[in-house]
Amino acid sequence: MFDKFRQSRVADQPALAPQLAFPSEPEAPAAPENQAARNRRRKLAELRQQAHQQLLETLNLSALMQASEAEIKTEITSILKALIPDQHIAVSRSDRDGLVEDLYYEVMGLGPLEILLNDETVSDVLINGPEQVFIEQGGLLELTDVQFQDEAHLRRILQKIVGSVGRRLDESTPYVDARLADGSRLNAVISPIALDGTLVSIRKFRKDKLSLEQLALLGAMSEKMAIYLRAAVACRLNVVISGGTGSGKTTLMNALSSYIGKRERIITVEDTAELRLQQTHVGRMESRPPNIEGKGAVTQRDCLRNALRMRPDRIIVGETRGDEVIDMLQAMNTGHDGSMTTIHANSARDATSRLENMVAMAGVEIPLSALRRQVASAVNLIVQVNRLQDGSRKITSVTEITGCEGDVLTMQELFFYDHTGVGPDGKVEGHFSGSGIRSFYADRFRKWGHQLPPDLYEA
Repeated sequence: MFDKFRQSRVADQPALAPQLAFPSEPEAPAAPENQAARNRRRKLAELRQQAHQQLLETLNLSALMQASEAEIKTEITSILKALIPDQHIAVSRSDRDGLVEDLYYEVMGLGPLEILLNDETVSDVLINGPEQVFIEQGGLLELTDVQFQDEAHLRRILQKIVGSVGRRLDESTPYVDARLADGSRLNAVISPIALDGTLVSIRKFRKDKLSLEQLALLGAMSEKMAIYLRAAVACRLNVVISGGTGSGKTTLMNALSSYIGKRERIITVEDTAELRLQQTHVGRMESRPPNIEGKGAVTQRDCLRNALRMRPDRIIVGETRGDEVIDMLQAMNTGHDGSMTTIHANSARDATSRLENMVAMAGVEIPLSALRRQVASAVNLIVQVNRLQDGSRKITSVTEITGCEGDVLTMQELFFYDHTGVGPDGKVEGHFSGSGIRSFYADRFRKWGHQLPPDLYEA
């Protein structure tokens, strides 16, 4: 029945990636009472290794691409049944099913990572060498029992990922940013930079697209904040989302993008493509690292400059972190209202300071007063998001930039999160509130047809 998957080992037919074979599991010294269990694990590992090697020798990958998951698993099961008698080991149905799953993921997917990536409750996967795999669930980190065979096994899985998006990970380029097929973001560091084994961080993104209303129901913001932010995006205010790593900046940007008009052309610029905008008219660009000769790099600034020639209504920069800040500010000042970006900062005031510092690091000499007037003219709104100590993510401040008086940027906070303490269950306690200050852009909202409730900003 499965002959179409098999291939003959003729001289002119290349073998299937022998480096994918499972390495032998080292046998560490064990306590006498655990010796039987260790011998069983060793024999199961040998069985898995032999079955994997036989799969590589007999299965035709081009045919596998057309086969269903059930057909492939049936073929794997038949190979296992033929090999089990030679191992002199009793294999339970659960053991066999586990081996089938492992082999299927190894051949067709990303090995041990597949189980974690398919788990909707996991938001981050953090790997510290082949034997330590942590996950984040509900904002809290925990160690899993998932392990790789050894360092070489982990490296092979990483090469599958980075190779599929045209990136490199080797001694000359020992760190990489890449994306998975589902849009999740991966960062990996290998030796000699990583001293105790390969380090991997995978930031997963929800498959369902959250709206501002859903974020409000989840407690990330108040309903009044959601009403204001929806109007701010629809009325084309330039928005900077500020926050730390893992605070939810990209999730919030994806939610805000759903309120951009369907007739507007959007161009996105990212280092690693992870935005999933909810419009149809979206042009996506991704920067490119240099090749092995150190040439051919395309930076975010190169992409942004080109985006200005693509007739965009709005430009969205995934994260502003370098000299592209100059072109981003100019775009916001030259007819691309409603543009958005994210930035790493701890508060709205720190976000403006970071913008100034990035301009200075780009080597552009401009008086501080002129630079701050440029920032005040370009950026209308700064939304601060934070990850609190219980792992929850909340919008802690919504601040408008109202102008520049001398060398000082003038700002007003409309909404904030009042953090009052931590409950006995470890959960953060607090509430969202308005500052009582009316929006500086209230007339703009009215002219664009958005009548906000008069009590929206009440404390």
